[in-house]
Amino acid sequence: MRISVIVPTYRRPKLLSRCLDALARQDLEPGEFEVVVVDDAASDSTCRQVEDCGAVCPMAVRYLAVHGRHGPAAARNLGWHAARGEVIAFTDDDCVPDPSWLSAGLAAMADGAAAASGRVVVPLAPCPTDYERDAAGLEGAEFVTANCFCRREALLAVGGFDDRFAAAWREDSDLHFSLLRAGLAIVRAEGAVVVHPVRPAPWGVSLRQQRKSLFDALLYKKHPTAYRERIRPGPPAEYYAIVTALAVAATAVGLGRMPLAAASAVIWAGLTARFCARRLRGTTTTPAHVLEMIATSALIPPLSIFWRLYGAFKFRVVFA
Repeated sequence: MRISVIVPTYRRPKLLSRCLDALARQDLEPGEFEVVVVDDAASDSTCRQVEDCGAVCPMAVRYLAVHGRHGPAAARNLGWHAARGEVIAFTDDDCVPDPSWLSAGLAAMADGAAAASGRVVVPLAPCPTDYERDAAGLEGAEFVTANCFCRREALLAVGGFDDRFAAAWREDSDLHFSLLRAGLAIVRAEGAVVVHPVRPAPWGVSLRQQRKSLFDALLYKKHPTAYRERIRPGPPAEYYAIVTALAVAATAVGLGRMPLAAASAVIWAGLTARFCARRLRGTTTTPAHVLEMIATSALIPPLSIFWRLYGAFKFRVVFA
């Protein structure tokens, strides 16, 4: 058993089936790798799905249910601790690994590297939505759990994932920075390709995503230098300007100073319109998408700042 693949999942049977089908087509010998599906929902239907796959797939497929602490970091920890391979490969249930994914990852680590980061491809339509374009940022990421490889001893050395990262955000950066701080060698595996199609998203998805920014505070607390060097050090100044103009306008209305309220409202509207226009540039201009951008552009700056400040309070770190 040369390599174990850890696939966390949560109530996405069609996506999981697509991922498992891709893993069944790997060009390694079936006995050289295994797949460990870690179900954060502990669902009977997912268990049956994995068992059915194991009965027909050429490689070994195992099912683990998450109990206790949840989230992708906790699920991956459960998976790699139970894995049998010397090298642990991580991907997600909404990803489609190329047939040579595992062999290319192993080849990149042949000289003894502790970890490797593969290449993520995010197919986009000619005019994507703002959400789709944002998701395509994975292609330029340094180290993401959609496509990475770690030796077991490296994971043991740094303690694996920090399961306080309870959402799919920054837990991979935390592992990356922990490996770097430990002085462990990380290489690029350009031939190890995973395709990450963008999932359909509900209206206003960008608003729900703002909550993830609270985990930036935890990452900053653990790795302040790496965070400043490798990650944008905070919300754009434009967010603070928008929120300040809105606060001044509201305060001025309360004090009855209507000229100041009107001037502040004009500044807020202008800054928000500029923010919205930037998000729309190069994206689809369907009426539904334009309306979504107008509404969410007004709400994202205060939500982003709120969740960052909440994260600073929650994790007891000076962070804004």
